[in-house]
Amino acid sequence: MIARLEGRLIDIVLWGSLAAILIFFYIPIFTLIAFSFQEGRFLTLPFEGISLRWYGELFRNANALNALWNSTLIAVITTVIATAIGTMAAIAAVRYRFRGSDAFRLLAGVPLAFPQLLLGIVLLLWFSVLGRMLDFSTGITTAIIGHIVYITPFAMVIVAVQVYNFDATVEDAARDCGASSFEVYRYVTIPLLWPGIFSAAIFAFLLSWGNFYLTYSLAGSTRTLPTFIFSGIAIGSSPLYPAIATVIFIPGILLVILANRLRRT
Repeated sequence: MIARLEGRLIDIVLWGSLAAILIFFYIPIFTLIAFSFQEGRFLTLPFEGISLRWYGELFRNANALNALWNSTLIAVITTVIATAIGTMAAIAAVRYRFRGSDAFRLLAGVPLAFPQLLLGIVLLLWFSVLGRMLDFSTGITTAIIGHIVYITPFAMVIVAVQVYNFDATVEDAARDCGASSFEVYRYVTIPLLWPGIFSAAIFAFLLSWGNFYLTYSLAGSTRTLPTFIFSGIAIGSSPLYPAIATVIFIPGILLVILANRLRRT
């Protein structure tokens, strides 16, 4: 009887904790989405009416569209480079043993524990020094470099999980059939690691696309969606910014669902 009561109490605590987390996580998100459909010019309750007005305003706002383009450009370039470097680093860290391999794994994962704001300030300091020496200023390029430095370790960890569970005997079988090392990697290794690589790419894209601290520190006068929203909210609240956040949030959810389905295949 006591064991049954303890089991029920544990279930209540666990399910209650899960429900509380979901409620506190999703209520702000759904509130934000709801405000994007408000007809009035200010974020107030009760609503003055329901309208798609601010989505129309969003796609007519040249500054918002330019920020959207900058965010997408930075995220795409960062995703390609960070995923490629992270994949190679994951293969090297998991499958090979060499002098300094432990130090390599440790140093490769250090940026994971580095606060974004602090990393942005340190990189800004370096770019300021190099900019005076080489005559360049902060902008999209420096923002991309900062994103790559921060995001590559995440991509490496995600791919490393796939590499760790990889069956190396499949590669041996391909070599026994006469495949070269390049052919083994192209036709065997990479396809079998693809779910992990694709998941890492999606995660890298989302981290870069919605990044504020590094972009704010390193992009100079270039505006991305997060910095555009920040600068707009600093002036005054408007349903335009919840509309932008909704436009960012929905594709992100779809990408996460896609990555999860691919991982299970």
